[in-house]
Amino acid sequence: MVHEEVEQLQSLRASLLRYRDRYPREAKTVGRFLDLLAEGAPAFRRGHLPGHFTASAVIVDPPRQHVLLTHHRKLGIWVQLGGHADGELDLYAAATREAQEESGIAEFRSPLGVEIVLDVDIHTIPAIGPEPEHLHFDVRYLLVADPTDPVVVSDESHDVKWIPAIELERYSEEVALERAVEKALSVPS
Repeated sequence: MVHEEVEQLQSLRASLLRYRDRYPREAKTVGRFLDLLAEGAPAFRRGHLPGHFTASAVIVDPPRQHVLLTHHRKLGIWVQLGGHADGELDLYAAATREAQEESGIAEFRSPLGVEIVLDVDIHTIPAIGPEPEHLHFDVRYLLVADPTDPVVVSDESHDVKWIPAIELERYSEEVALERAVEKALSVPS
């Protein structure tokens, strides 16, 4: 393994351990992430079955009153922006790339000035076309964006829009999304 790959894997491991320390009730879930991480770079590719790493961003406006969501074309539900790592071992970079591609917004920042894992979630993706049912081990990062920046709907979505955080339940019944948004609203600015 190349030295840079080892450093990126070690960095993600350290981030996951810090996350586990902040949220000890999620230790079992984090353990599953660490087990997958031990498989190395192949676990960051979508062909790695039964599951692989994905990266997403919970995007809020500066006053933390709105969250940017996408109505996912394939899944037909409102979710945070994100997607496959596609071999990228830096999941923060992958989350930011996916957010830019899916929203058209060019600039995001971390509210604390450092990359932190906001939430982790393992969820089942149903079989779609030739892809069999599989697991996404989603590492979620908190990003802040300017809600006046124009939003572009990509071909992966039906819609992308800023949702008032207090109205999240009108758009999504996803418990994991609600948990992540709750965490996002509690992180200091």
